Amino acid sequence: MRRTSAILGSAIFLVVAPVTVAGVAPWLISHWGGEPSATGFLPLRAAGVLLVAAGALILLDSFARFALQGLGTPAPAFPTRHLIITGCYRYVRNPMYVAVVAIIAGQWLVFADVRVLGYGVLVWLGFHCFVVTYEEPTLRTAYGPEYELYSAGVRRWIPRLSPWQAPR
Repeated sequence: MRRTSAILGSAIFLVVAPVTVAGVAPWLISHWGGEPSATGFLPLRAAGVLLVAAGALILLDSFARFALQGLGTPAPAFPTRHLIITGCYRYVRNPMYVAVVAIIAGQWLVFADVRVLGYGVLVWLGFHCFVVTYEEPTLRTAYGPEYELYSAGVRRWIPRLSPWQAPR
């Protein structure tokens, strides 16, 4: 039953948080339309589409890991039982936040709406403040030396080029 609850809770949180932040809010800002002359530059639009797609895949993978491996959700009220250090978490400590910002940045490139870029910067700043003031101290308390070792080997925002491996 714990796994079913984790899957359901993660699915609900996915819709409530990332879909709202990376989908609904940018749409409310731009209505997914921008400056026609800027959006005509195909390489930028293609890069934007790739960022949106990569961000969405990373986000879905990370949510699945929380539910299936961690037996919890990304929501602070229903945390995981286990520290997640597999998949994208081997490259960056906060792949969900990086993915959401990538999706927003991708929309900025596709639609060339500077308001979406400004929104993305504010979202990242909010994520950073939340991670530093709440999430990291909470993880240090919950997982102790395991989290300390992990955070020493994996950066907060900039992905590693090679996957981190926990010492045996």
